[in-house]
Amino acid sequence: MTQYVYRFGGGVSDGDETVRGNKNILGGKGANLDGMASIGLPVPPGFTITTEMCTAYYANGQSFPDSVRAEVANGLAHIEQVTGKAFGDSANPLLVSVRSGARVSMPGMMDTVLNLGLNDQTVEGLAASSGDARFAWDS
Repeated sequence: MTQYVYRFGGGVSDGDETVRGNKNILGGKGANLDGMASIGLPVPPGFTITTEMCTAYYANGQSFPDSVRAEVANGLAHIEQVTGKAFGDSANPLLVSVRSGARVSMPGMMDTVLNLGLNDQTVEGLAASSGDARFAWDS
C-alpha cells in the first residue's frame, strides 16, 4: 500500500531519508516542516498529504483510495495526542490550518484555510479556554 500521509512534530517524523526534505513528494512547505521536525526543532504537530496523492486523485477520476481517510484520521489523532485537544470538542477544541503546497513555489496561487474546526459550539470552548471571548469570535 502506498503511503500518502506523513506526520511530523511532537517527536514524530514519518519520512525516511528518501522522503524527508523531498519537495517532489511532500511539497515545499511539507518538506521543510518535516525536515525541521526531524532535526529536533520545535515544530507544531501536523501532517502532509503527498503530491503523489494529488496526481493519483486526478488520474483516478477525482477520487482517492479509502486508505487515505484512515491515514488522515491517524494524522489528526497524532495532532490531538500531542496537543491534548480534540477536533470538534466543544470544551477543548483543536483548530487546524490547511495550507496548500506544491513541488515548486507558487506564491499567492493556492488557498489557506485557518481555524478549521471552529463552529458555533467550539467557539464557546475556545472563548472559555482562552479567557477572551472577543478573540474566539474574531477567529
